[in-house]
Amino acid sequence: MTMFKALSAKVMFASLLLSFSSFSMAKTIEHTLGSIEINEQPQRVVVLSHGALDFLDEIGVEPVGVVKQLLPKNLEQYSDSKYHALGSLKEPNFEEIFMAKPDLIIAEGRQAELYKDLSAIAPVYMYQIDNSDYWKTTQHHWRVLGDVFGQSEQVDGMISNIQQQFNDIEAKTTAQSMNAMSVMNSGNRLSMFGSNSRFSVIYDELGFETRESKNVESVARPHGNLISFEYVADAQPDVIFILDRQQAIGASNASSEQFFDNPLVNSTPAAKNNKIVFLDSAAWYLTAGGYKSTQTMINDVKDVL
Repeated sequence: MTMFKALSAKVMFASLLLSFSSFSMAKTIEHTLGSIEINEQPQRVVVLSHGALDFLDEIGVEPVGVVKQLLPKNLEQYSDSKYHALGSLKEPNFEEIFMAKPDLIIAEGRQAELYKDLSAIAPVYMYQIDNSDYWKTTQHHWRVLGDVFGQSEQVDGMISNIQQQFNDIEAKTTAQSMNAMSVMNSGNRLSMFGSNSRFSVIYDELGFETRESKNVESVARPHGNLISFEYVADAQPDVIFILDRQQAIGASNASSEQFFDNPLVNSTPAAKNNKIVFLDSAAWYLTAGGYKSTQTMINDVKDVL
């Protein structure tokens, strides 16, 4: 009888430990479109964001399904057939997502309108990067998912590494009072972006001053102001950062270098001092908020230093 009581006590103690462990993992995680409950570390994760996939890959979390459209080179391993193909960034395949039996879906801004439909399948965490405050929101997502997957210590190191590089570059750019113009071409359309945009990291974290034309007008648009090459020539920027959107979405193999090789652009200090940088289109346009993509962004900027 005594042995039975002792055994029962051990079973109850183990049960209490298990219960406490499960309770300690219970988390309420808020995001831009709501909140989700995480009661245990997710085991079957589907990822609809290349930026989130880049981050998860760095901390060793393997998803069961991904968007295989427009995968950047550093994530090409996820094109393997063992991962569910989840459609495109703007049109996820709901049937494939359901078949993957996820216990967590990680989505991004491109799928915001589908949030309720995705939530009917599994809890959805919105990995949305605020373009006007890239680094702050990126750090937030890293810390949240680092905690969810038990990799907080590694994430702290990753953030410290990026922050130190930001600080080093900012010290150089501010010492030289370097200004920059950030432009994106979509075919023959040219748009300029300031600090309140996907290029915010260039100005907010890396210390460049914005450069605008005083004599040539731009046309305000929701996604960048339409400008001309005359605008660029009048602004006379020290540095020009160029993002080719068509290349990013796989719509063109044309050379941006040829498009920008003209007398107006070549009249700028940026051209004369070899400080025109053609940015990695995948990192800046498709993989926002990833660890490797953020490192690529830093490397792009280092080219002018």
